[in-house]
This record gives sequence, structure tokens and C-alpha cells, in this order.
Amino acid sequence: MSVAVRKIIIVGASLGGASAALALREQGYDGELLVIGTEAHLPYERPPLSKAVMLGERDEPDWVAERKTYSDQDIAVMPGTTVTRIRPGDRMVEAAGVDHPYDALLLATGASPRRLAVPGADLPGVFTLRTLDDALAIRSRFTDGARVVIVGAGWIGCEVAAAARRHNASVTMIDPAAQPLVRVVGVEVGGAFAGLHRDHGVDLRLGVGVLGFDGDNRVTAVAVAGADPVPADTVVVGVGVQTNIGLAVEAGLETADGGVAVDATLRTSDRRIYAVGDIAAHDHPAYPHRVRVEHWANAKDQGRHVAQNLLGAAVPFTARPFFFSDQYDLGCEYRGLADPERDDLVVRGDLNSREFTAFWLRNSTVAAAMNVNQWDDGDALQRLVDDAAAVSADDLRAGRF
Repeated sequence: MSVAVRKIIIVGASLGGASAALALREQGYDGELLVIGTEAHLPYERPPLSKAVMLGERDEPDWVAERKTYSDQDIAVMPGTTVTRIRPGDRMVEAAGVDHPYDALLLATGASPRRLAVPGADLPGVFTLRTLDDALAIRSRFTDGARVVIVGAGWIGCEVAAAARRHNASVTMIDPAAQPLVRVVGVEVGGAFAGLHRDHGVDLRLGVGVLGFDGDNRVTAVAVAGADPVPADTVVVGVGVQTNIGLAVEAGLETADGGVAVDATLRTSDRRIYAVGDIAAHDHPAYPHRVRVEHWANAKDQGRHVAQNLLGAAVPFTARPFFFSDQYDLGCEYRGLADPERDDLVVRGDLNSREFTAFWLRNSTVAAAMNVNQWDDGDALQRLVDDAAAVSADDLRAGRF
């Protein structure tokens, strides 16, 4: 950026936004720095919400930083504040009836859970999970014998189901797909997760659509296609998210793939505005298409990376996607970006034993790798994904990588 940057505003008191703010100070930026967010809490990391917090092992998430850190580093944080408009022509952000000028602007507005457009979706007892308050409210209902229905067998649905079973609730998980997690890992590996949940007492209803939620003053059952309603005291809907891009759209920024279009350096169509995290539809140097990733590591890493670019650099963000999950006694890490319907699956180990590594091969290179209850090869798997070097299925099965 050719002009001096004396005030940076970050819209979104999120992991990505707070990581950028802290990195700006680490890199020597001494101008004004304002972080504005809608949640009442200081910025925090979301993975513990469906894991440790939901399990009851702790009551707080991982805070990105303590309140004193923001104060000591002269980072102004405005929680519980909604930005109502961005005026790029004036270089102005409107929030709580006040105009805030900026030299550079970062959007880190994240996403909101999708809700099913079915009857009864707003009944008391029907929840989505996104915030700390959501997690604590849901956990309070996970009691011995409670009838819990999880709608959606993705990562959130699977982790919440595992937590509910830890509290000895009765759990039914419903998804129209053939297996849990099928969109990410495919049918075969998804089958291993189905077996995991069944072995822990979850009633899986796969290939089934939800028609609505029954009840008068609270949810009492979930109506499903072709079967009797499923009794429920609590329903958790985990069917994906929709990106919070309304401000960007109104400001006239280019959009793509359900997010805000950014170039390799995470800059939007306005040269003074950048975007990170769930909303960033990234022109990733390693892929022939835009990449938009809704995971913890992406928000954190993009936030830290974009700081230098807000100050005038133009360094591409090249990190590959990474995420992890914990369910019962199973832990896994996933690196890269696979298309299970297109890529060839190679498994080292035994899917049924739940100690294996899955590889997705594309043109003899590893598009993605997932280690399950195996922790020695993380660095090697990362190199396989990053380097995109040719490798054979036989070598992968034998551990020659």
C-alpha cells in the first residue's frame, strides 16, 4: 500500500481478527488499531466449544489473548458492537452510530450456522452451535437419559454427538448422506466414523431427511421422511454455515464461492480492504480454483499472515488447509484438500481398528492426508501435501514417504 497507514480497523472480534491485531503490534505497527465485534466476549478460539467445553471439561474456550494484553498493546476492542455499514469511498466504518475512519480495513466477520427452513425450526429446544453461549446452553441439557437429536453428521454433529454420549444422553444423529462426514472423507472412511458412533450407542439415521420439528411450547420430536417421529428433548442442528458477507456486499466488494473474493495476498477488490477466515474466497497459489476454508487453523494463520500485507507488503498466503477432530477415543488430523468423489483413496492401516492414515491421491500426488489415532507422521504428511511430489499407492500403504 503506497500511503501511510496510521489507523487500521478490524471488523470481526474473531480468531482471525484478533490474530491479525496481535501480529500487527508484533511487527512494529504503532498506529491506531480498533477491533469491533458483535459478541459480548473477547475473541476466542472455537474448537473447544464442541470439544472440551461441550464435554464439561472446562467452562471457557481458549482466549486469543487476555484483556490486559489488548490494553498493554494499545489495541482497542469494542465487543458487543455491530458494524452497520462500510463506506469504502470515504474510508469509513459505521458502528453504534459513530463513524470510524480507516487507512486499512480487515474483514473477519466469520459465519453463522444455517437453520433448516422447516416447520418448528424456531421452537425452544432447537439449537445451533457457534458461540460460547450456545455451547454452555446446549451442554446444560446433556443430562443422563436426555433425548438428544443431532441433525447433520458433519464435524460439528459428530463431535456434539460424542459429547452428549459422554453425559449419558440418548442420542440419535440424522443426515441425508450415506455416511457421516461423506462430503469430506467419502463413503469408505465415513463408514469408519459411522461404526465409531454406533459402537458408542448413537442411533444413526442415514439417508433420511428432516421434515420438521414437532411440539407446542418446546420441541418434543423430529419429523423424518418415511418413519415415525424421533422423540427429542433437545435438537442440535449442524448443517453447515452461511458466511457473514452482508457488509462486504453492500460495500460493493467482489464476491465468489459464497465469500468475499480475495487475491493471493488476501486483498479484496478494494485495495485498502482485506479479508480472512471463513469469508475469504482465496485465490490460493497452490490450487486452480478459489479456496474458502471454514476451519480454525485457516482463520488463525490468515490473520497472522495478513498483518504484513495491511502494512504494505504483498506476500501470498500459501498454507494448505488443516483441521483436527476429537470424538470419544478417536483423534484425527486432516491436511490438504481432497475431492472424495474424484480422488483415489489409499489407506495405510485398518479402518475398523480406527488406527490408520487415509490418503487421497490425484494424478499420483497426495491431495490430502488424514491420520487417525496415529501421531508420529504429522510432519511427513504435511510435506507430502505441501510438496505435491509423485508417490505411488504402494509406497503410501507401506509407509515409504
